[in-house]
Amino acid sequence: MNKKDLSERDICTKFINPAIQKAGWNMRTQVREEVSFTDGRIIVQGKLYTRGKNKRADYILYYKSNIPIAIIEAKDNKKAVGHGMQQALEYSEILQIPFIFTSNGDSFVFHDKTNTSGELEKELTLDNFPSPETLWQKYLKHTEIETPEAKAIVEKDYYADDSGMTPRYYQQNAVNRTLEAVAKGQNKIILVMATGTGKTYTAFNIIWRLWKTGVKKRILFLADRNALLTQTKNGDFSPFGNDIMHIIKNRKIDKSYQIYFALYQGLTSTDEDKNAYKEFSPDFFDLIVIDECHRGSAAEASAWRDVLTYFDSATQIGLTATPKETKDVSNMDYFGDPVYNYSLKQGIEDGFLAPYKVVRITTSVDEGWRPTAGLIDKYGNEVEDRIYNLKDYDRKLAIDERTEIVAKKITEYLKATDRYAKTIVFCVDIDHANRMRQALINENADLVAKHWNYCVKITGDDEVGKQELDNFTDVEERFPVIATTSKMLTTGIDTKMVKFIVLESNIQSVTEFKQIIGRGTRIREAEGKVFFTIMDFRKATNIFARPDFDGDPVQIYEPLPDEPVIPPEGEDTTKPDNGKSIDPEDFRPTTPDIDIDDTTDGVAKYYVNQIPVTVVHERVQYYGKDGKLITESLKDYSKKNIEKEFSSLDDFIQKWNDSEKKEELIKELAEHGVLLEALREDVGLDLDDFDLICHIAYDQPPLTRKERANNVRKRNYFAKYSATAQRVLYSLLDKYEKEGITSIEQGSVLKVQPLSQMGSPVELVRAFGKKKDFDQAVKELENEIYNIA
Repeated sequence: MNKKDLSERDICTKFINPAIQKAGWNMRTQVREEVSFTDGRIIVQGKLYTRGKNKRADYILYYKSNIPIAIIEAKDNKKAVGHGMQQALEYSEILQIPFIFTSNGDSFVFHDKTNTSGELEKELTLDNFPSPETLWQKYLKHTEIETPEAKAIVEKDYYADDSGMTPRYYQQNAVNRTLEAVAKGQNKIILVMATGTGKTYTAFNIIWRLWKTGVKKRILFLADRNALLTQTKNGDFSPFGNDIMHIIKNRKIDKSYQIYFALYQGLTSTDEDKNAYKEFSPDFFDLIVIDECHRGSAAEASAWRDVLTYFDSATQIGLTATPKETKDVSNMDYFGDPVYNYSLKQGIEDGFLAPYKVVRITTSVDEGWRPTAGLIDKYGNEVEDRIYNLKDYDRKLAIDERTEIVAKKITEYLKATDRYAKTIVFCVDIDHANRMRQALINENADLVAKHWNYCVKITGDDEVGKQELDNFTDVEERFPVIATTSKMLTTGIDTKMVKFIVLESNIQSVTEFKQIIGRGTRIREAEGKVFFTIMDFRKATNIFARPDFDGDPVQIYEPLPDEPVIPPEGEDTTKPDNGKSIDPEDFRPTTPDIDIDDTTDGVAKYYVNQIPVTVVHERVQYYGKDGKLITESLKDYSKKNIEKEFSSLDDFIQKWNDSEKKEELIKELAEHGVLLEALREDVGLDLDDFDLICHIAYDQPPLTRKERANNVRKRNYFAKYSATAQRVLYSLLDKYEKEGITSIEQGSVLKVQPLSQMGSPVELVRAFGKKKDFDQAVKELENEIYNIA
């Protein structure tokens, strides 16, 4: 047997597997091969989307289930033994794995991240692969977890889910880093995880393992919405069983349970004597988990901080998507640095969170409006003479026509895309949410006449609206479709199917902005939810320009008055955001939300109408593959990226010809920022992918698919095949002309019409000989289509 002739998979089976099995690794419970640990980011192209490549490790080795400790990158024997080390190191950083190996079947190269002062990399024979216990003890020593009590904590099993659900890699990281911190005696811990990444599920796994060890017997889970408590208790936490779990309501304390759920405000009161938490002794709880801890729980002046101080002996774990750092509130000051951080940007890059488009709309009064002298509003109040702008609208001054034009644009977008797409409209206050609801009902009178709850106001003061909240968040329920709100839906509520978020509120902080964006980041691929759209009427998306914002939109669009609200997949006509000054007032720190929406705090609000309001236009912009704003035209941007991948036209043609599946090459281009669907619309010609690339990047005269197909038909190419084979090839050529090259490369092409009517796939393949002969014929057809010799 010559190793050089073996495939990478053969090397794994014949050499790597026996070596690690001999070292004591259980191949069934401790070794996973070909592990895909990301889903591949979603790349949006107009109304279509594709997935980028997912990240896949050849081997991940686990000390125990969900406790990864080593990674192995395998290569065939034609490559050097350490050939895959750089890729393996990249993956180890993401997965937070300390021990990295590569192998080509001759030996292993071992990179030991715990060996900070000695030999980082060395070669090991196949017989000297380290055992699970050897690596685990090295890791424990490195992390200074050496007492029996500490080891018991980090070695405790995860909950074994009967459904087969297991934590994603970043959830494993969050859980394992938290348990290590607890094992080392750290009593204040914070986890930063983007909205939609499963913070509650992560919290359950942390609590389960700590509770099972017996080191944390009484646990308090603090949240700030009643819906969250019930959702958490009956959802992720259900494996604990109802017998030991209890939701504290109406400040009534029962000390016979082990796991408690409570609202922040349900434990505190302005009346010191009514502070319910003081009915517990200060050492009653061993562990307190604070959900959405950015919402003021760490503020020195907050009553919630009193709860944490009272139970100071308990380990306290804060969960947030957006740690708050202002002069008054500091999560980091209270909890310290995060033990783990998983950002919105990383979630989108991994394909676990939905990307988003931005439609920016500016009205003619947004830059400023001044009343005429002595103007009286609808209710007889003389409007104060000054210049009003976006900060004032709907807080100090309501203009009916502006509200109506916002409702019209929202409806226009829904009609052009999906009138049943779940939509949240964030308003300034309850009054604004009510007026926006009325305007939207008028714009959607046809659907409202059939379904009264097509559009509802969901605010803290509205019992009917709050009752509709469950229907709005239910994936199976169609109605309500549109929810107008002010603060109630900004955080915590799991709105899986929201596809459209409208910003009609003066959002003043990155924290609040991220929370609002988080309402749309859940992916529901089976139901068609793979990205969402933000329509911004308040310039809130200027926050994208902030250095502390960690995720960028895939597109920004601002339509002209007579243009559709659906973003075109093309032109860029203006200057980037970073060329525009930003008013510091736009980013004032926001105050913590309360369960009942804020009001106009006693300040008079003027209500005016018969004011001419129109839509004005500023710019169209895209964000590229590196998250930076594209400031050049889409064609120039694409040309530059294509030239980076292919040094010349001949290089591109060679790569195109060598690609077994053109779809894979097109996916790679998309990952590098070349979005062919968007580019095709920009060019305005229905070109084949091949011709589009040649035309844009290399100035070649383009041919349509029809022209290419006709050129093949004119040549005497099919004569060498039997009559049946010729019919198959002519049908494939017709299919290419109508649908493109990727349609004839699909394995199921022989199962669809008209080919399926000619005979079974086996019969059709037999007309060419064997399967490899059919594949060769398809390859030759492709070469004929593109006239590649």
